[in-house]
Amino acid sequence: MKNKKYLLLLLVAFFAFSAFGLKSCSGDEEAEPEPIDLVYWRLWDDRAVFDPLIEAYQAENPHVNITYRKLTFSEYEGAIVDALASGKGPDIWSIHNTWLPKHIDKLEPAPADLITLNDYQDTFVDVASKDFVDSEGQIYAIPMSVDTAALYYNKDLLNTAFVVEPPATWTDFKEAVKKLTATDESGEIIRSGVSMGTAYNVNRSPDILSLLMLQNGAQMVNDAKTAATFNQSATTSDGESYFPGLEALIFYTDFSNPRKSVYTWTPTMPNSIDAFVAEESAMMFSYAYQQEVLKEKSPKLNFGVATMPQIENTPKEVNYANYWGEVVSKSSEHKEEAWKFLTFLAKKNVSEKYVELTGRPAARKDIVKDQLEDPKLRIFAGQALTADSWYQKDPSAVDNIFSKMIESVVLGESEPEDALNSANQKITTQMQ
Repeated sequence: MKNKKYLLLLLVAFFAFSAFGLKSCSGDEEAEPEPIDLVYWRLWDDRAVFDPLIEAYQAENPHVNITYRKLTFSEYEGAIVDALASGKGPDIWSIHNTWLPKHIDKLEPAPADLITLNDYQDTFVDVASKDFVDSEGQIYAIPMSVDTAALYYNKDLLNTAFVVEPPATWTDFKEAVKKLTATDESGEIIRSGVSMGTAYNVNRSPDILSLLMLQNGAQMVNDAKTAATFNQSATTSDGESYFPGLEALIFYTDFSNPRKSVYTWTPTMPNSIDAFVAEESAMMFSYAYQQEVLKEKSPKLNFGVATMPQIENTPKEVNYANYWGEVVSKSSEHKEEAWKFLTFLAKKNVSEKYVELTGRPAARKDIVKDQLEDPKLRIFAGQALTADSWYQKDPSAVDNIFSKMIESVVLGESEPEDALNSANQKITTQMQ
């Protein structure tokens, strides 16, 4: 019995030591994660902007390697579509705020455990949720910045015409245009009050017209997003019926109508940006990035930036958004890790670094608050809070249809109502 008892103690000791030995050999530390390669394609920003952000992420996640590539605008969308179709597309890329309906089938929504809809709505300006969240509440993109259209004006020309300050309402805007427009003895325009009224020589003319429609109360598409409705009537607070889309089209094209008092622009004039640089136009509309472009083209140009004019006594301001969001390809082999990187980019300290490096207006509300004190960005930062956009199934087609609608009115080929109805029908057709 003693021998058996002694043998049992030896066996217990052996197995205990073996278990301890196995645990010691396997180690308490988790196994090293498998190396992951992510490919990131983007527009606009050089490696000097994104390398510090990527390096910061890789310092926390050394198993992740991110290859960054900047493409040109002319090649970008086509290269993305072709690469994804061939199975060689990027894991992460950027879409314009109007592109989600067009490319949603190629994209992976954010995992709910990484970012919730409530957090997204609390973090970013409101237009981001309108553009990048689907009807089921799924998040598809992380915006790094949000730009809006604003009024650029030549300070010297406004002073010479005794326009004391840039116009804040469209009523004041029309009066300023009349004062700023200069003609020769034959009535030919030699200096435009504003580059506005035509399609093809006005930078982002479809955006300006879209903004006017939205400010005037037009519902651009139906709730089901199956048809355009910007040609339909609306009702004022007093119960009166009006056509906000038609009024906006007429208002816009009046600036190129020789029979109107605000006539100031023609289809034969230079591109709106070139005219502004040459001081042949006193005002124009463009986005925040245009500030650096103007300074490079004409360092001595004395210009300012003001908020976009609004309808007089409007209950709420409406501005027009133009920005990009970072997305993850549905075909990526590392969708979870790609989204982890995007949520890293969404962090306040990382976003602050990005807007510092680029000089762009922020997408995060808490950074917008800080930028309201920045002389260069305060206009655009403030407008981001009231920015709007509209659902476009095919943004390129919409641009083309809006441009042709404007030009047909300007050239007298169509009455405004007919041009509007035709454009509305064409956009409805391509939505179905």
